[in-house]
Amino acid sequence: MKVFFNQLFDYNFYCNKQLIETFATLEHTPEKSKKLFSHILNAHHRWNAILQGTAPQYEVSQTHELHAWHDIHYENQRSSFEITRNADDFEKRFNYENADGRYFTNTLQDVLFHIINHSAHHRGQILMDFRANDITPLDLDYIVYKR
Repeated sequence: MKVFFNQLFDYNFYCNKQLIETFATLEHTPEKSKKLFSHILNAHHRWNAILQGTAPQYEVSQTHELHAWHDIHYENQRSSFEITRNADDFEKRFNYENADGRYFTNTLQDVLFHIINHSAHHRGQILMDFRANDITPLDLDYIVYKR
Protein backbone atom coordinates (compact mmCIF):
# COMPACT_ATOMS: atom_id res chain seq x y z
CA MET A 1 0.00 0.00 0.00
CA LYS A 2 2.88 2.37 0.79
CA VAL A 3 4.39 1.88 -2.65
CA PHE A 4 1.02 2.45 -4.31
CA PHE A 5 0.38 5.73 -2.49
CA ASN A 6 3.94 6.92 -3.01
CA GLN A 7 3.49 6.35 -6.75
CA LEU A 8 0.22 8.29 -6.72
CA PHE A 9 1.79 11.15 -4.78
CA ASP A 10 4.70 11.18 -7.23
CA TYR A 11 2.17 11.52 -10.05
CA ASN A 12 0.31 14.25 -8.18
CA PHE A 13 3.58 16.09 -7.55
CA TYR A 14 4.55 15.83 -11.23
CA CYS A 15 1.19 17.19 -12.42
CA ASN A 16 1.16 20.09 -10.01
CA LYS A 17 4.78 20.92 -10.84
CA GLN A 18 3.91 20.97 -14.55
CA LEU A 19 1.07 23.40 -13.84
CA ILE A 20 3.25 25.65 -11.66
CA GLU A 21 5.86 25.78 -14.43
CA THR A 22 3.18 26.54 -17.02
CA PHE A 23 1.60 29.27 -14.90
CA ALA A 24 5.05 30.87 -14.57
CA THR A 25 5.25 31.27 -18.36
CA LEU A 26 1.86 32.96 -18.75
CA GLU A 27 1.59 36.70 -19.26
CA HIS A 28 -1.87 36.62 -17.69
CA THR A 29 -2.95 33.97 -15.18
CA PRO A 30 -6.70 33.31 -15.40
CA GLU A 31 -8.17 34.20 -12.01
CA LYS A 32 -10.36 31.08 -11.88
CA SER A 33 -7.32 28.86 -12.49
CA LYS A 34 -5.34 30.70 -9.82
CA LYS A 35 -8.12 30.14 -7.28
CA LEU A 36 -8.52 26.48 -8.24
CA PHE A 37 -4.81 25.76 -7.95
CA SER A 38 -4.61 27.54 -4.60
CA HIS A 39 -7.56 25.38 -3.48
CA ILE A 40 -5.69 22.22 -4.54
CA LEU A 41 -2.71 23.29 -2.44
CA ASN A 42 -4.85 24.32 0.53
CA ALA A 43 -6.95 21.15 0.57
CA HIS A 44 -3.86 18.93 0.34
CA HIS A 45 -2.26 20.90 3.17
CA ARG A 46 -5.40 20.69 5.31
CA TRP A 47 -5.76 16.91 4.82
CA ASN A 48 -2.11 16.41 5.74
CA ALA A 49 -2.72 18.45 8.89
CA ILE A 50 -5.70 16.26 9.83
CA LEU A 51 -3.64 13.12 9.35
CA GLN A 52 -0.71 14.54 11.32
CA GLY A 53 -2.88 15.97 14.09
CA THR A 54 -1.72 19.54 13.52
CA ALA A 55 -3.53 22.82 12.94
CA PRO A 56 -3.76 23.83 9.26
CA GLN A 57 -2.11 27.08 8.21
CA TYR A 58 -4.38 27.77 5.23
CA GLU A 59 -8.10 28.22 4.70
CA VAL A 60 -9.78 26.09 2.02
CA SER A 61 -10.49 29.06 -0.25
CA GLN A 62 -7.37 31.12 0.48
CA THR A 63 -5.71 32.34 -2.72
CA HIS A 64 -1.92 32.29 -2.92
CA GLU A 65 0.33 34.21 -5.27
CA LEU A 66 2.27 32.19 -7.83
CA HIS A 67 5.60 32.78 -6.09
CA ALA A 68 4.33 30.86 -3.02
CA TRP A 69 3.00 27.82 -4.89
CA HIS A 70 6.26 25.91 -5.21
CA ASP A 71 7.04 25.97 -1.49
CA ILE A 72 3.51 25.00 -0.45
CA HIS A 73 3.46 22.24 -3.06
CA TYR A 74 6.84 20.88 -1.95
CA GLU A 75 5.81 20.90 1.72
CA ASN A 76 2.56 19.09 0.87
CA GLN A 77 4.53 16.38 -0.91
CA ARG A 78 7.05 16.06 1.91
CA SER A 79 4.26 15.75 4.48
CA SER A 80 2.33 13.18 2.45
CA PHE A 81 5.45 11.03 2.05
CA GLU A 82 6.06 11.31 5.79
CA ILE A 83 2.48 10.15 6.44
CA THR A 84 2.77 7.15 4.13
CA ARG A 85 6.28 6.26 5.37
CA ASN A 86 5.08 6.21 8.99
CA ALA A 87 1.79 4.44 8.30
CA ASP A 88 1.49 0.99 9.79
CA ASP A 89 -2.24 0.61 9.20
CA PHE A 90 -3.97 2.13 6.19
CA GLU A 91 -7.32 1.10 7.70
CA LYS A 92 -6.71 3.36 10.71
CA ARG A 93 -9.66 5.72 11.15
CA PHE A 94 -9.42 9.48 11.56
CA ASN A 95 -12.06 11.74 13.06
CA TYR A 96 -12.18 15.22 11.59
CA GLU A 97 -14.33 18.29 11.16
CA ASN A 98 -14.87 19.53 7.61
CA ALA A 99 -14.91 23.16 6.50
CA ASP A 100 -18.68 23.30 7.14
CA GLY A 101 -18.28 22.21 10.77
CA ARG A 102 -19.58 18.65 10.26
CA TYR A 103 -17.81 15.68 11.82
CA PHE A 104 -16.77 12.57 9.90
CA THR A 105 -14.59 9.48 10.21
CA ASN A 106 -12.61 7.94 7.35
CA THR A 107 -9.67 5.58 6.95
CA LEU A 108 -6.16 6.71 6.15
CA GLN A 109 -6.37 5.13 2.70
CA ASP A 110 -9.68 6.93 2.03
CA VAL A 111 -8.13 10.30 2.86
CA LEU A 112 -4.92 9.68 0.93
CA PHE A 113 -6.84 8.60 -2.16
CA HIS A 114 -9.16 11.59 -1.77
CA ILE A 115 -6.18 13.99 -1.82
CA ILE A 116 -5.07 12.56 -5.18
CA ASN A 117 -8.56 12.37 -6.66
CA HIS A 118 -9.52 15.84 -5.46
CA SER A 119 -6.38 17.33 -7.01
CA ALA A 120 -7.02 15.55 -10.33
CA HIS A 121 -10.60 16.82 -10.37
CA HIS A 122 -9.57 20.44 -9.95
CA ARG A 123 -6.65 20.11 -12.36
CA GLY A 124 -9.25 19.09 -14.95
CA GLN A 125 -11.18 22.28 -14.18
CA ILE A 126 -7.99 24.31 -14.57
CA LEU A 127 -7.30 22.73 -17.94
CA MET A 128 -10.83 23.57 -19.08
CA ASP A 129 -10.25 27.15 -17.92
CA PHE A 130 -6.98 27.19 -19.86
CA ARG A 131 -8.87 26.16 -22.99
CA ALA A 132 -11.50 28.87 -22.37
CA ASN A 133 -8.66 31.41 -22.14
CA ASP A 134 -6.90 30.19 -25.31
CA ILE A 135 -4.12 28.51 -23.34
CA THR A 136 -3.11 25.06 -24.57
CA PRO A 137 -4.02 22.56 -21.83
CA LEU A 138 -1.39 20.10 -20.62
CA ASP A 139 -1.78 16.33 -20.99
CA LEU A 140 -1.72 15.25 -17.36
CA ASP A 141 -3.29 11.80 -17.72
CA TYR A 142 -1.82 9.18 -15.41
CA ILE A 143 -1.06 6.78 -18.24
CA VAL A 144 0.86 9.49 -20.09
CA TYR A 145 2.86 10.12 -16.91
CA LYS A 146 3.66 6.39 -16.61
CA ARG A 147 4.89 6.06 -20.23
